[in-house]
Amino acid sequence: MHRTLSSLSEAIAATRACRPDFPAELYLIDNGGLPDISATRAALEAQRIDCHVVSGHGNVGYGRGHNLAIERTTEWCHLILNPDVDLAPDSLVRLLDFLGVHPDVGLITPRIGDENDQIQYLCRRYPSVFDLFVRGFLPTRWSSLFARRLARYEMRDQINERDVVWDPQIVSGCFMLFRTNVLKALGGFDPRYFLYFEDYDLSMRTHAAARVVYLPAARVLHFGGGASRKGHAHIKMFVASAFRFFNRFGWKWL
Repeated sequence: MHRTLSSLSEAIAATRACRPDFPAELYLIDNGGLPDISATRAALEAQRIDCHVVSGHGNVGYGRGHNLAIERTTEWCHLILNPDVDLAPDSLVRLLDFLGVHPDVGLITPRIGDENDQIQYLCRRYPSVFDLFVRGFLPTRWSSLFARRLARYEMRDQINERDVVWDPQIVSGCFMLFRTNVLKALGGFDPRYFLYFEDYDLSMRTHAAARVVYLPAARVLHFGGGASRKGHAHIKMFVASAFRFFNRFGWKWL
């Protein structure tokens, strides 16, 4: 988290070099286990970044936790950011510039790399149950047999380092930059998802309100992992959330 906050601070500083009056409010949602960030918080506030720690609600889940910040924000844009994401210094500048000239865009996502800066294909087409099973739970030696199928699901034919992609069906919740009016009109995340698929759900609902864009000129790094590597409790939550998602948007088995 400290690296994430440090990179966010640098990105805000770069934005203010272009937009001196750019306001910045940071909401840290404590769903339990928030580390001591007092020194980092003091450094952020010294840079005119207003920090608010929202706590005392217990572990209410990923989406409901973010909604606590969404309902409080009053600025024109709102960044949903995981604590395992590092921003390139110019990332916010590039994203905000794009939003500024495309008023029809309500949600924008950057090029997301892994810890080795290899591109992660986190924009997705609508999944089938089989796609999710293969990608999340089959051993590599078996899932490699379905490489072409997974490549289509992960939009590898469109997502690259150069091209802006309009209206990917699903983008990752690790980094979602919204116009706040769009996000509030959608009601934020569906609180019925405790963990997993809340970003799929929100992405799908966004298309009815605004356009969605992948912008590779803006770059971040993401250090997250998959449900299958986190134990049985996470697998159960993954399956329950997938069931809710398909019940809402339609079942696709193959």
